Amino acid sequence: MHDLRRQALESGKTVSRKARSRVVSGANSKSNSALNSPAQSRAASRNPSRHGSDEDDYLSDGTAWSTNSIEDILNSDDADVPADAWKAELHNRVEQIVDRKRSSTEGRAESLNAYAHILMARFAKDDIESRTAELLPSILRSIKAETSERETVTALRALAVTIVTLDSDDLYDSAADLLRRTISNSESTQVKIGAIHALGTAAFFGGTSEEELEDNMAFFLDIIESDGLSIDAHDEGSVVIAALEEWSLLATAHDDLEEATETAMEAFVEQLESADAGVQGAAGEAIALLYEKSYTPLEDDEEPEPASDHDHDSDDEPRGEQKLVKRYTVYRRQDQLLHTLDALANASSRRISKKDRKTLHSTFADIRNSVEKPTRGPKYSTAIDQETGRVYGGGRMKVKINRSCEVRIDRWWKLQRLNALRRVLQAGFTHHFDENEAVSRCLPFSMSGR
Repeated sequence: MHDLRRQALESGKTVSRKARSRVVSGANSKSNSALNSPAQSRAASRNPSRHGSDEDDYLSDGTAWSTNSIEDILNSDDADVPADAWKAELHNRVEQIVDRKRSSTEGRAESLNAYAHILMARFAKDDIESRTAELLPSILRSIKAETSERETVTALRALAVTIVTLDSDDLYDSAADLLRRTISNSESTQVKIGAIHALGTAAFFGGTSEEELEDNMAFFLDIIESDGLSIDAHDEGSVVIAALEEWSLLATAHDDLEEATETAMEAFVEQLESADAGVQGAAGEAIALLYEKSYTPLEDDEEPEPASDHDHDSDDEPRGEQKLVKRYTVYRRQDQLLHTLDALANASSRRISKKDRKTLHSTFADIRNSVEKPTRGPKYSTAIDQETGRVYGGGRMKVKINRSCEVRIDRWWKLQRLNALRRVLQAGFTHHFDENEAVSRCLPFSMSGR
């Protein structure tokens, strides 16, 4: 239901604008995708604050597209190339995907790759909506048949970007059962990862009831609790990372997580002991999200309780925002948790690479801050602004959309949604944010001061 997906969004929404056609170059120059290899790409995809721009290091392409002609069409400045040449190419790719009788496994994989690449780079809802009845079953057949890993993984990527593009309530029911079976039964780790991400995308964007949302969260939690054993992927860190990421995405759409918190926290705290730095980071961010969700705005008929040493500071809340109050206890052994987070924020083991150590230190310093003060989001700063005399607070992590628009990532729920959209849209995120309402309504934006 659209209402479910629109809940818990902050104010500040304005009418989206039609932007100039643009695509971030270099999307096909990377070899490890967040969909195909989350463990390797996690440092780039999970922490926007550690990069100088909203492009570059986030983005990786999955497989070698081998579609240089598509890139030429999308990025060409040649006056002889029509501005809408990509539409003709998209039409051809759709025809190739739909006409399975005259296609080979490799041919379908190539067509699905090119199709997904165009949909990431351009908002093409008007161009594919009329073909949904043919296109979606064909993509699902490529997933179900699992003729080759490459075709299946590219079909899962194509399904996810199609769901975000179409923004329809009818898509979840068409794909959910197949995706669950694929996650459970596929012998390919990469297929399992792709199907987990596709299921999370379908549940968030494709139209689900609250009960279905909770069922999917429970399914992902089983994977996390069992270290992947529940889907025959025992000790596959990349599978556990994917489940943690999608559980967290769905949690951002849930109004009240009190009943789910205790079981989830036990699983996430245990994953902090993982030997995989990516698993530790994803678990830590899920923990920070649960602490954040335990605070909600003060109701009109409520009186604020007196502040205590364990409550948040008044400076934690930006001016003009509602006062947040604690609703329930997230974890009873918080002192022990803080000790673990301190250790991770200062990890120095030689078994951890220098890059992973740097990521862990920065990530877990933020997570610890939020566990201790749940109204503080990622990259909260206690430094004093010399001009105002107030702490800088949240909002120092920003994603530039264009010259006049930016997204402030001052809450963990925003970071989870940003990362989910990055996984699906990759280099096309900013373009979709401008033109695709399904994307822009997920993350409130503000006008840039520059």
